[in-house]
Amino acid sequence: MRRLLAGTALAATLSCAAALPAAAEMTAAEREAFQAEVRAYLLENPEVLLEAMNELERREQVAAAERDRQMLGEQSDAIFNDPASWVGGNPEGDITVVEFIDYRCGYCRKAWQEVDELVAADGNIRFVLKEFPILGEESVLSSRFAIAVLQLHGGEAYKTAHDALLSMRSDATPEALARIAEEMGLESQPILERMSSDEVTKVIEDNHRLAQTMEISGTPTFVVGGTMVRGYVPLEAMQQIVAEQRQAKEG
Repeated sequence: MRRLLAGTALAATLSCAAALPAAAEMTAAEREAFQAEVRAYLLENPEVLLEAMNELERREQVAAAERDRQMLGEQSDAIFNDPASWVGGNPEGDITVVEFIDYRCGYCRKAWQEVDELVAADGNIRFVLKEFPILGEESVLSSRFAIAVLQLHGGEAYKTAHDALLSMRSDATPEALARIAEEMGLESQPILERMSSDEVTKVIEDNHRLAQTMEISGTPTFVVGGTMVRGYVPLEAMQQIVAEQRQAKEG
């Protein structure tokens, strides 16, 4: 990849050199000689290209982070205070962690217990889950089930269903979901009926609309305080991000 980027950068540099205002006043032979001189310099000093690529990457990261901060500010209430989303951890915590999740996502499953550990060990994190099914019909069925449980039976039952959905190895069929409900000591039929209700559909549609506005296209995606984390990161990295956000808030 670096070789490809370097080649692209070299070609772009030579192209830009040819497009300089002074180059327009050169003869064809002078332009060719100038380009050859630039090329020779860059080949003799390839670190210049690496420095330029590193600086470009840095600027892109800064711009992306600023864009994320702007979107977080604009959508703050929908992200952090949506009454349709489950809230766990410490409801009065000084840092809120929001996760956009798909139950059929392998990386969501990988992050699941680490995020639980993060929240439990910290003790001062408010944790919000956003149902964001994007991986097909089984994802949608799973999210509909979880939302229906939340709406009918409350937060504790929802977390139990959430954990069961992330740990299940079978296909997410209505029959399998009914078994989860029964194992939880709940009547399955009212939950299955609720799954197709307008109230459940609205939660999913609202979350998809929010994700589109936030330029979120994959799971898991986290909002940690004032920053976005796109994709899975190990527990230690999440702890560091929380610590940085806490420090920034206090500062």
